[in-house]
Amino acid sequence: MPIDKFEILESTCVPLPAENIDTDQIIPARFLKAISREGFANYLFRDWRYDKNNKPVPDFILNNTEYSGQILLGGKNFGSGSSREHAAWAIYDYGFKVVVSSFFADIFKNNALNTGLLPVQVTKSFLKILFTAIENDHGTIVKIDLPNQEISLAASGIKENFEINSYKKECLLNGYDDIDYLISLKRRIIDFEKIKSFENEN
Repeated sequence: MPIDKFEILESTCVPLPAENIDTDQIIPARFLKAISREGFANYLFRDWRYDKNNKPVPDFILNNTEYSGQILLGGKNFGSGSSREHAAWAIYDYGFKVVVSSFFADIFKNNALNTGLLPVQVTKSFLKILFTAIENDHGTIVKIDLPNQEISLAASGIKENFEINSYKKECLLNGYDDIDYLISLKRRIIDFEKIKSFENEN
């Protein structure tokens, strides 16, 4: 699955305030047979979205048509548990471009970035502001500015900076996976080899 370029996103949010959401809850283990990234959207939060008769659970947030958007707002310690990268695949395949939380499990964070999914870690107080704003107005627009590493509420301008690895930031801005990034350096590598070759000959 190609990675989309990411610069600035303005979107409504889907709030899921539960804490300690682990990767088995994000995508149950029985759906991990495939090895490509496509087709996992149907399995996202499968056991929360559907009951034992495979019918949608009305009060689960993804089944609530009042909420939509490309930003998933999660509680503290999002993505804990096993290292399955399928969790990030499922979130991205569903259509989310960003997950916001006050804390991410390290392995999930890395898997997300490798998938093209941006994990934005904010303070507990800012996360509370976001949840409150969205609860009061389901149409609340949140702006994610990757170049400036800022997250803000579009209406009020309240904002906070977030951290991201500089290499992963460059990859997201350009829509690169690790292989694409290496290919992008091809010209520089060739030029460097020519210079070194010239120096050795002289």
